Amino acid sequence: MIIDTHVHLDDDRYRDDLDIVLKRAREGGVERFIIPGADPKNLKRAIEIAKSNSDVYFAIGVHPYDMEAFDAAVFEEYINHPKCVAVGECGLDYFRLEGSDEEKLREKERQKEVFIAQIEIAKKYKKPLIVHIRDASRDSKEILLTHGAKDVGGVLHCYNADEELLSLAKEGFYFGIGGVLTFKNAKKLLHALPKIPQDKLLIETDGPYLTPTPHRGERNEPLYTTFVAKKISELLEIPLENIEKITTQNALKLFNIS
Repeated sequence: MIIDTHVHLDDDRYRDDLDIVLKRAREGGVERFIIPGADPKNLKRAIEIAKSNSDVYFAIGVHPYDMEAFDAAVFEEYINHPKCVAVGECGLDYFRLEGSDEEKLREKERQKEVFIAQIEIAKKYKKPLIVHIRDASRDSKEILLTHGAKDVGGVLHCYNADEELLSLAKEGFYFGIGGVLTFKNAKKLLHALPKIPQDKLLIETDGPYLTPTPHRGERNEPLYTTFVAKKISELLEIPLENIEKITTQNALKLFNIS
């Protein structure tokens, strides 16, 4: 059995056939699903899906691209919901910074403020973090370390293969591995994977994005975690059933679900 620890089931691309997508995943061995928070406008949809499906959970969070939508009051309203298992995806993303150097610096500082605010909320309510990092490894790591994120731990979603981040395993952080592992250009991740402690491995899709080979170009969906699990099994030379068991136990532990 597999747990998809990061799938945007609240995305409009699943709206017309969500029940079919979930049925297909369950029949393929995916037993639980976690919807990360990204854009607050989708939160009510995520909660509806979680309430309607016993095996679906959600997180509350604001992606760096949606940082201006951050509202602590919304977190306070929903974070104690019985199906809310984490805070995030929150973090830093410097990939699309635009404008002058001064404007880029202001955006970085605002991203940091919103990231830190979400860490503090996670600590207050004792929820693990779902962390998004893109082109911002050093600043993200510094914030996680200096603001006590180890008190709650979390997952580095779509782990970017930066080996500097591997030390966060000692701080209670897990590493989400998705379809990128199956890409031909994933050399850095192929090299980093064996260095991740097995008790810190998680599987995710990030659906509908980052669809694994052999379905690249299509909409990603939870069933495709099976391709990620098989690739991890192949690379680490560990039986597939062991990979499924290890990553499932890790997810249950991190997100405190049964």
